Amino acid sequence: MRIGIDARFYGPTRTGPGRYTQKLVDYLQEIDDENEYVVFLRKDNWNEFQPKNNHFRKVLADYRWYSLTEQLFLPWKIKKEKVDLMHFPHFNIPIFYPGKFIVTIHDLIITHFPTRRATKLGPLLYKAKQIGYKIVIWLAAKKAKRIITVSQFSKQEIVKHFKLKDEKVVVTYEACDPPKQVGGTFTNIAERFKITKPYLLYVGNTYPHKNLERLVYAFRKLRNEEKIDVQLVLVGKRDYFSERLEILVNEQGMKRDVIFPGFVKDEELPLFYRSALLYVFPSSIEGFGLPPLEAMSYDLPVVSSNAPCMPEILGEAAKYFHPDEISDIVQVVKQVIQDKQMRENLREKGREHIKKFSWRKMVEKTHSIYVRELF
Repeated sequence: MRIGIDARFYGPTRTGPGRYTQKLVDYLQEIDDENEYVVFLRKDNWNEFQPKNNHFRKVLADYRWYSLTEQLFLPWKIKKEKVDLMHFPHFNIPIFYPGKFIVTIHDLIITHFPTRRATKLGPLLYKAKQIGYKIVIWLAAKKAKRIITVSQFSKQEIVKHFKLKDEKVVVTYEACDPPKQVGGTFTNIAERFKITKPYLLYVGNTYPHKNLERLVYAFRKLRNEEKIDVQLVLVGKRDYFSERLEILVNEQGMKRDVIFPGFVKDEELPLFYRSALLYVFPSSIEGFGLPPLEAMSYDLPVVSSNAPCMPEILGEAAKYFHPDEISDIVQVVKQVIQDKQMRENLREKGREHIKKFSWRKMVEKTHSIYVRELF
């Protein structure tokens, strides 16, 4: 049988769906020597995927995500390849695609943050984007033979929101990569970014649902009222949202102690993890929440919000606070900073906890869904 995969997101540094798609395609090559696979890519990630299994073939589908060309021309491109089953690893399906398909819907976060504050688009464009999103994801959920998602929390949301049968939605947990072994020390990095104190670390984007504004307010109280002399390092690419957060930091008079290194190269990021005091993850909502697991893989104690789905994913390997309560964030972070034994216990639990997650298991379960739908 011939299976198509929309791999236009393929790549570890692009997005969450990008890493998910990369792991899916890479591990499928290791476990399936029977079916044929057609992997649809864009020009900018064409060279990133080099097939290692002769059952896998690349096809150029250079259509931008969420675009009119995606909707009009991708169905034709897929139909031309005569696939028996198509997997869209993100909700942005071509709504006129007539074939059998599976879709991965990672979360419904956009439905929880339908405000202009979560975008830099003008009001008319934003409204059009919201309407388009609702149409596309609704059709994806209704027309798919099976929906894959990444947590029980997301499954419950999808089943309820789209009024689906429970068995239509299948959970396949994601995983973190093994920690990278890199040379060098943190000294030069610390000098470059003026990191001069023990620091709390966050790695990820600065979208509104990440709740970083409350973290900044909590950090100010931690320093000014609780007299905890630490810095806060927020690693992630610079964009409209990070610029807005930097303005807030400056207004609060914390420019010296809230550090924005921007995008960090792969050879440097492990040093940030290994040198931090603890990892803080304040999100208001997540579909899975991969960064805290990555922090655990580097032996870093994790403090997280208790918002869905974090206790499901992190279990007893993290200390939790309420994401909406600044005073709770302050008290929990303070407790972990001051209790060395608690930090050591969290490290130990984290080391064991990450063993429960495996990209290979995720892909094996996904492959079993393919087989079930094909036969």
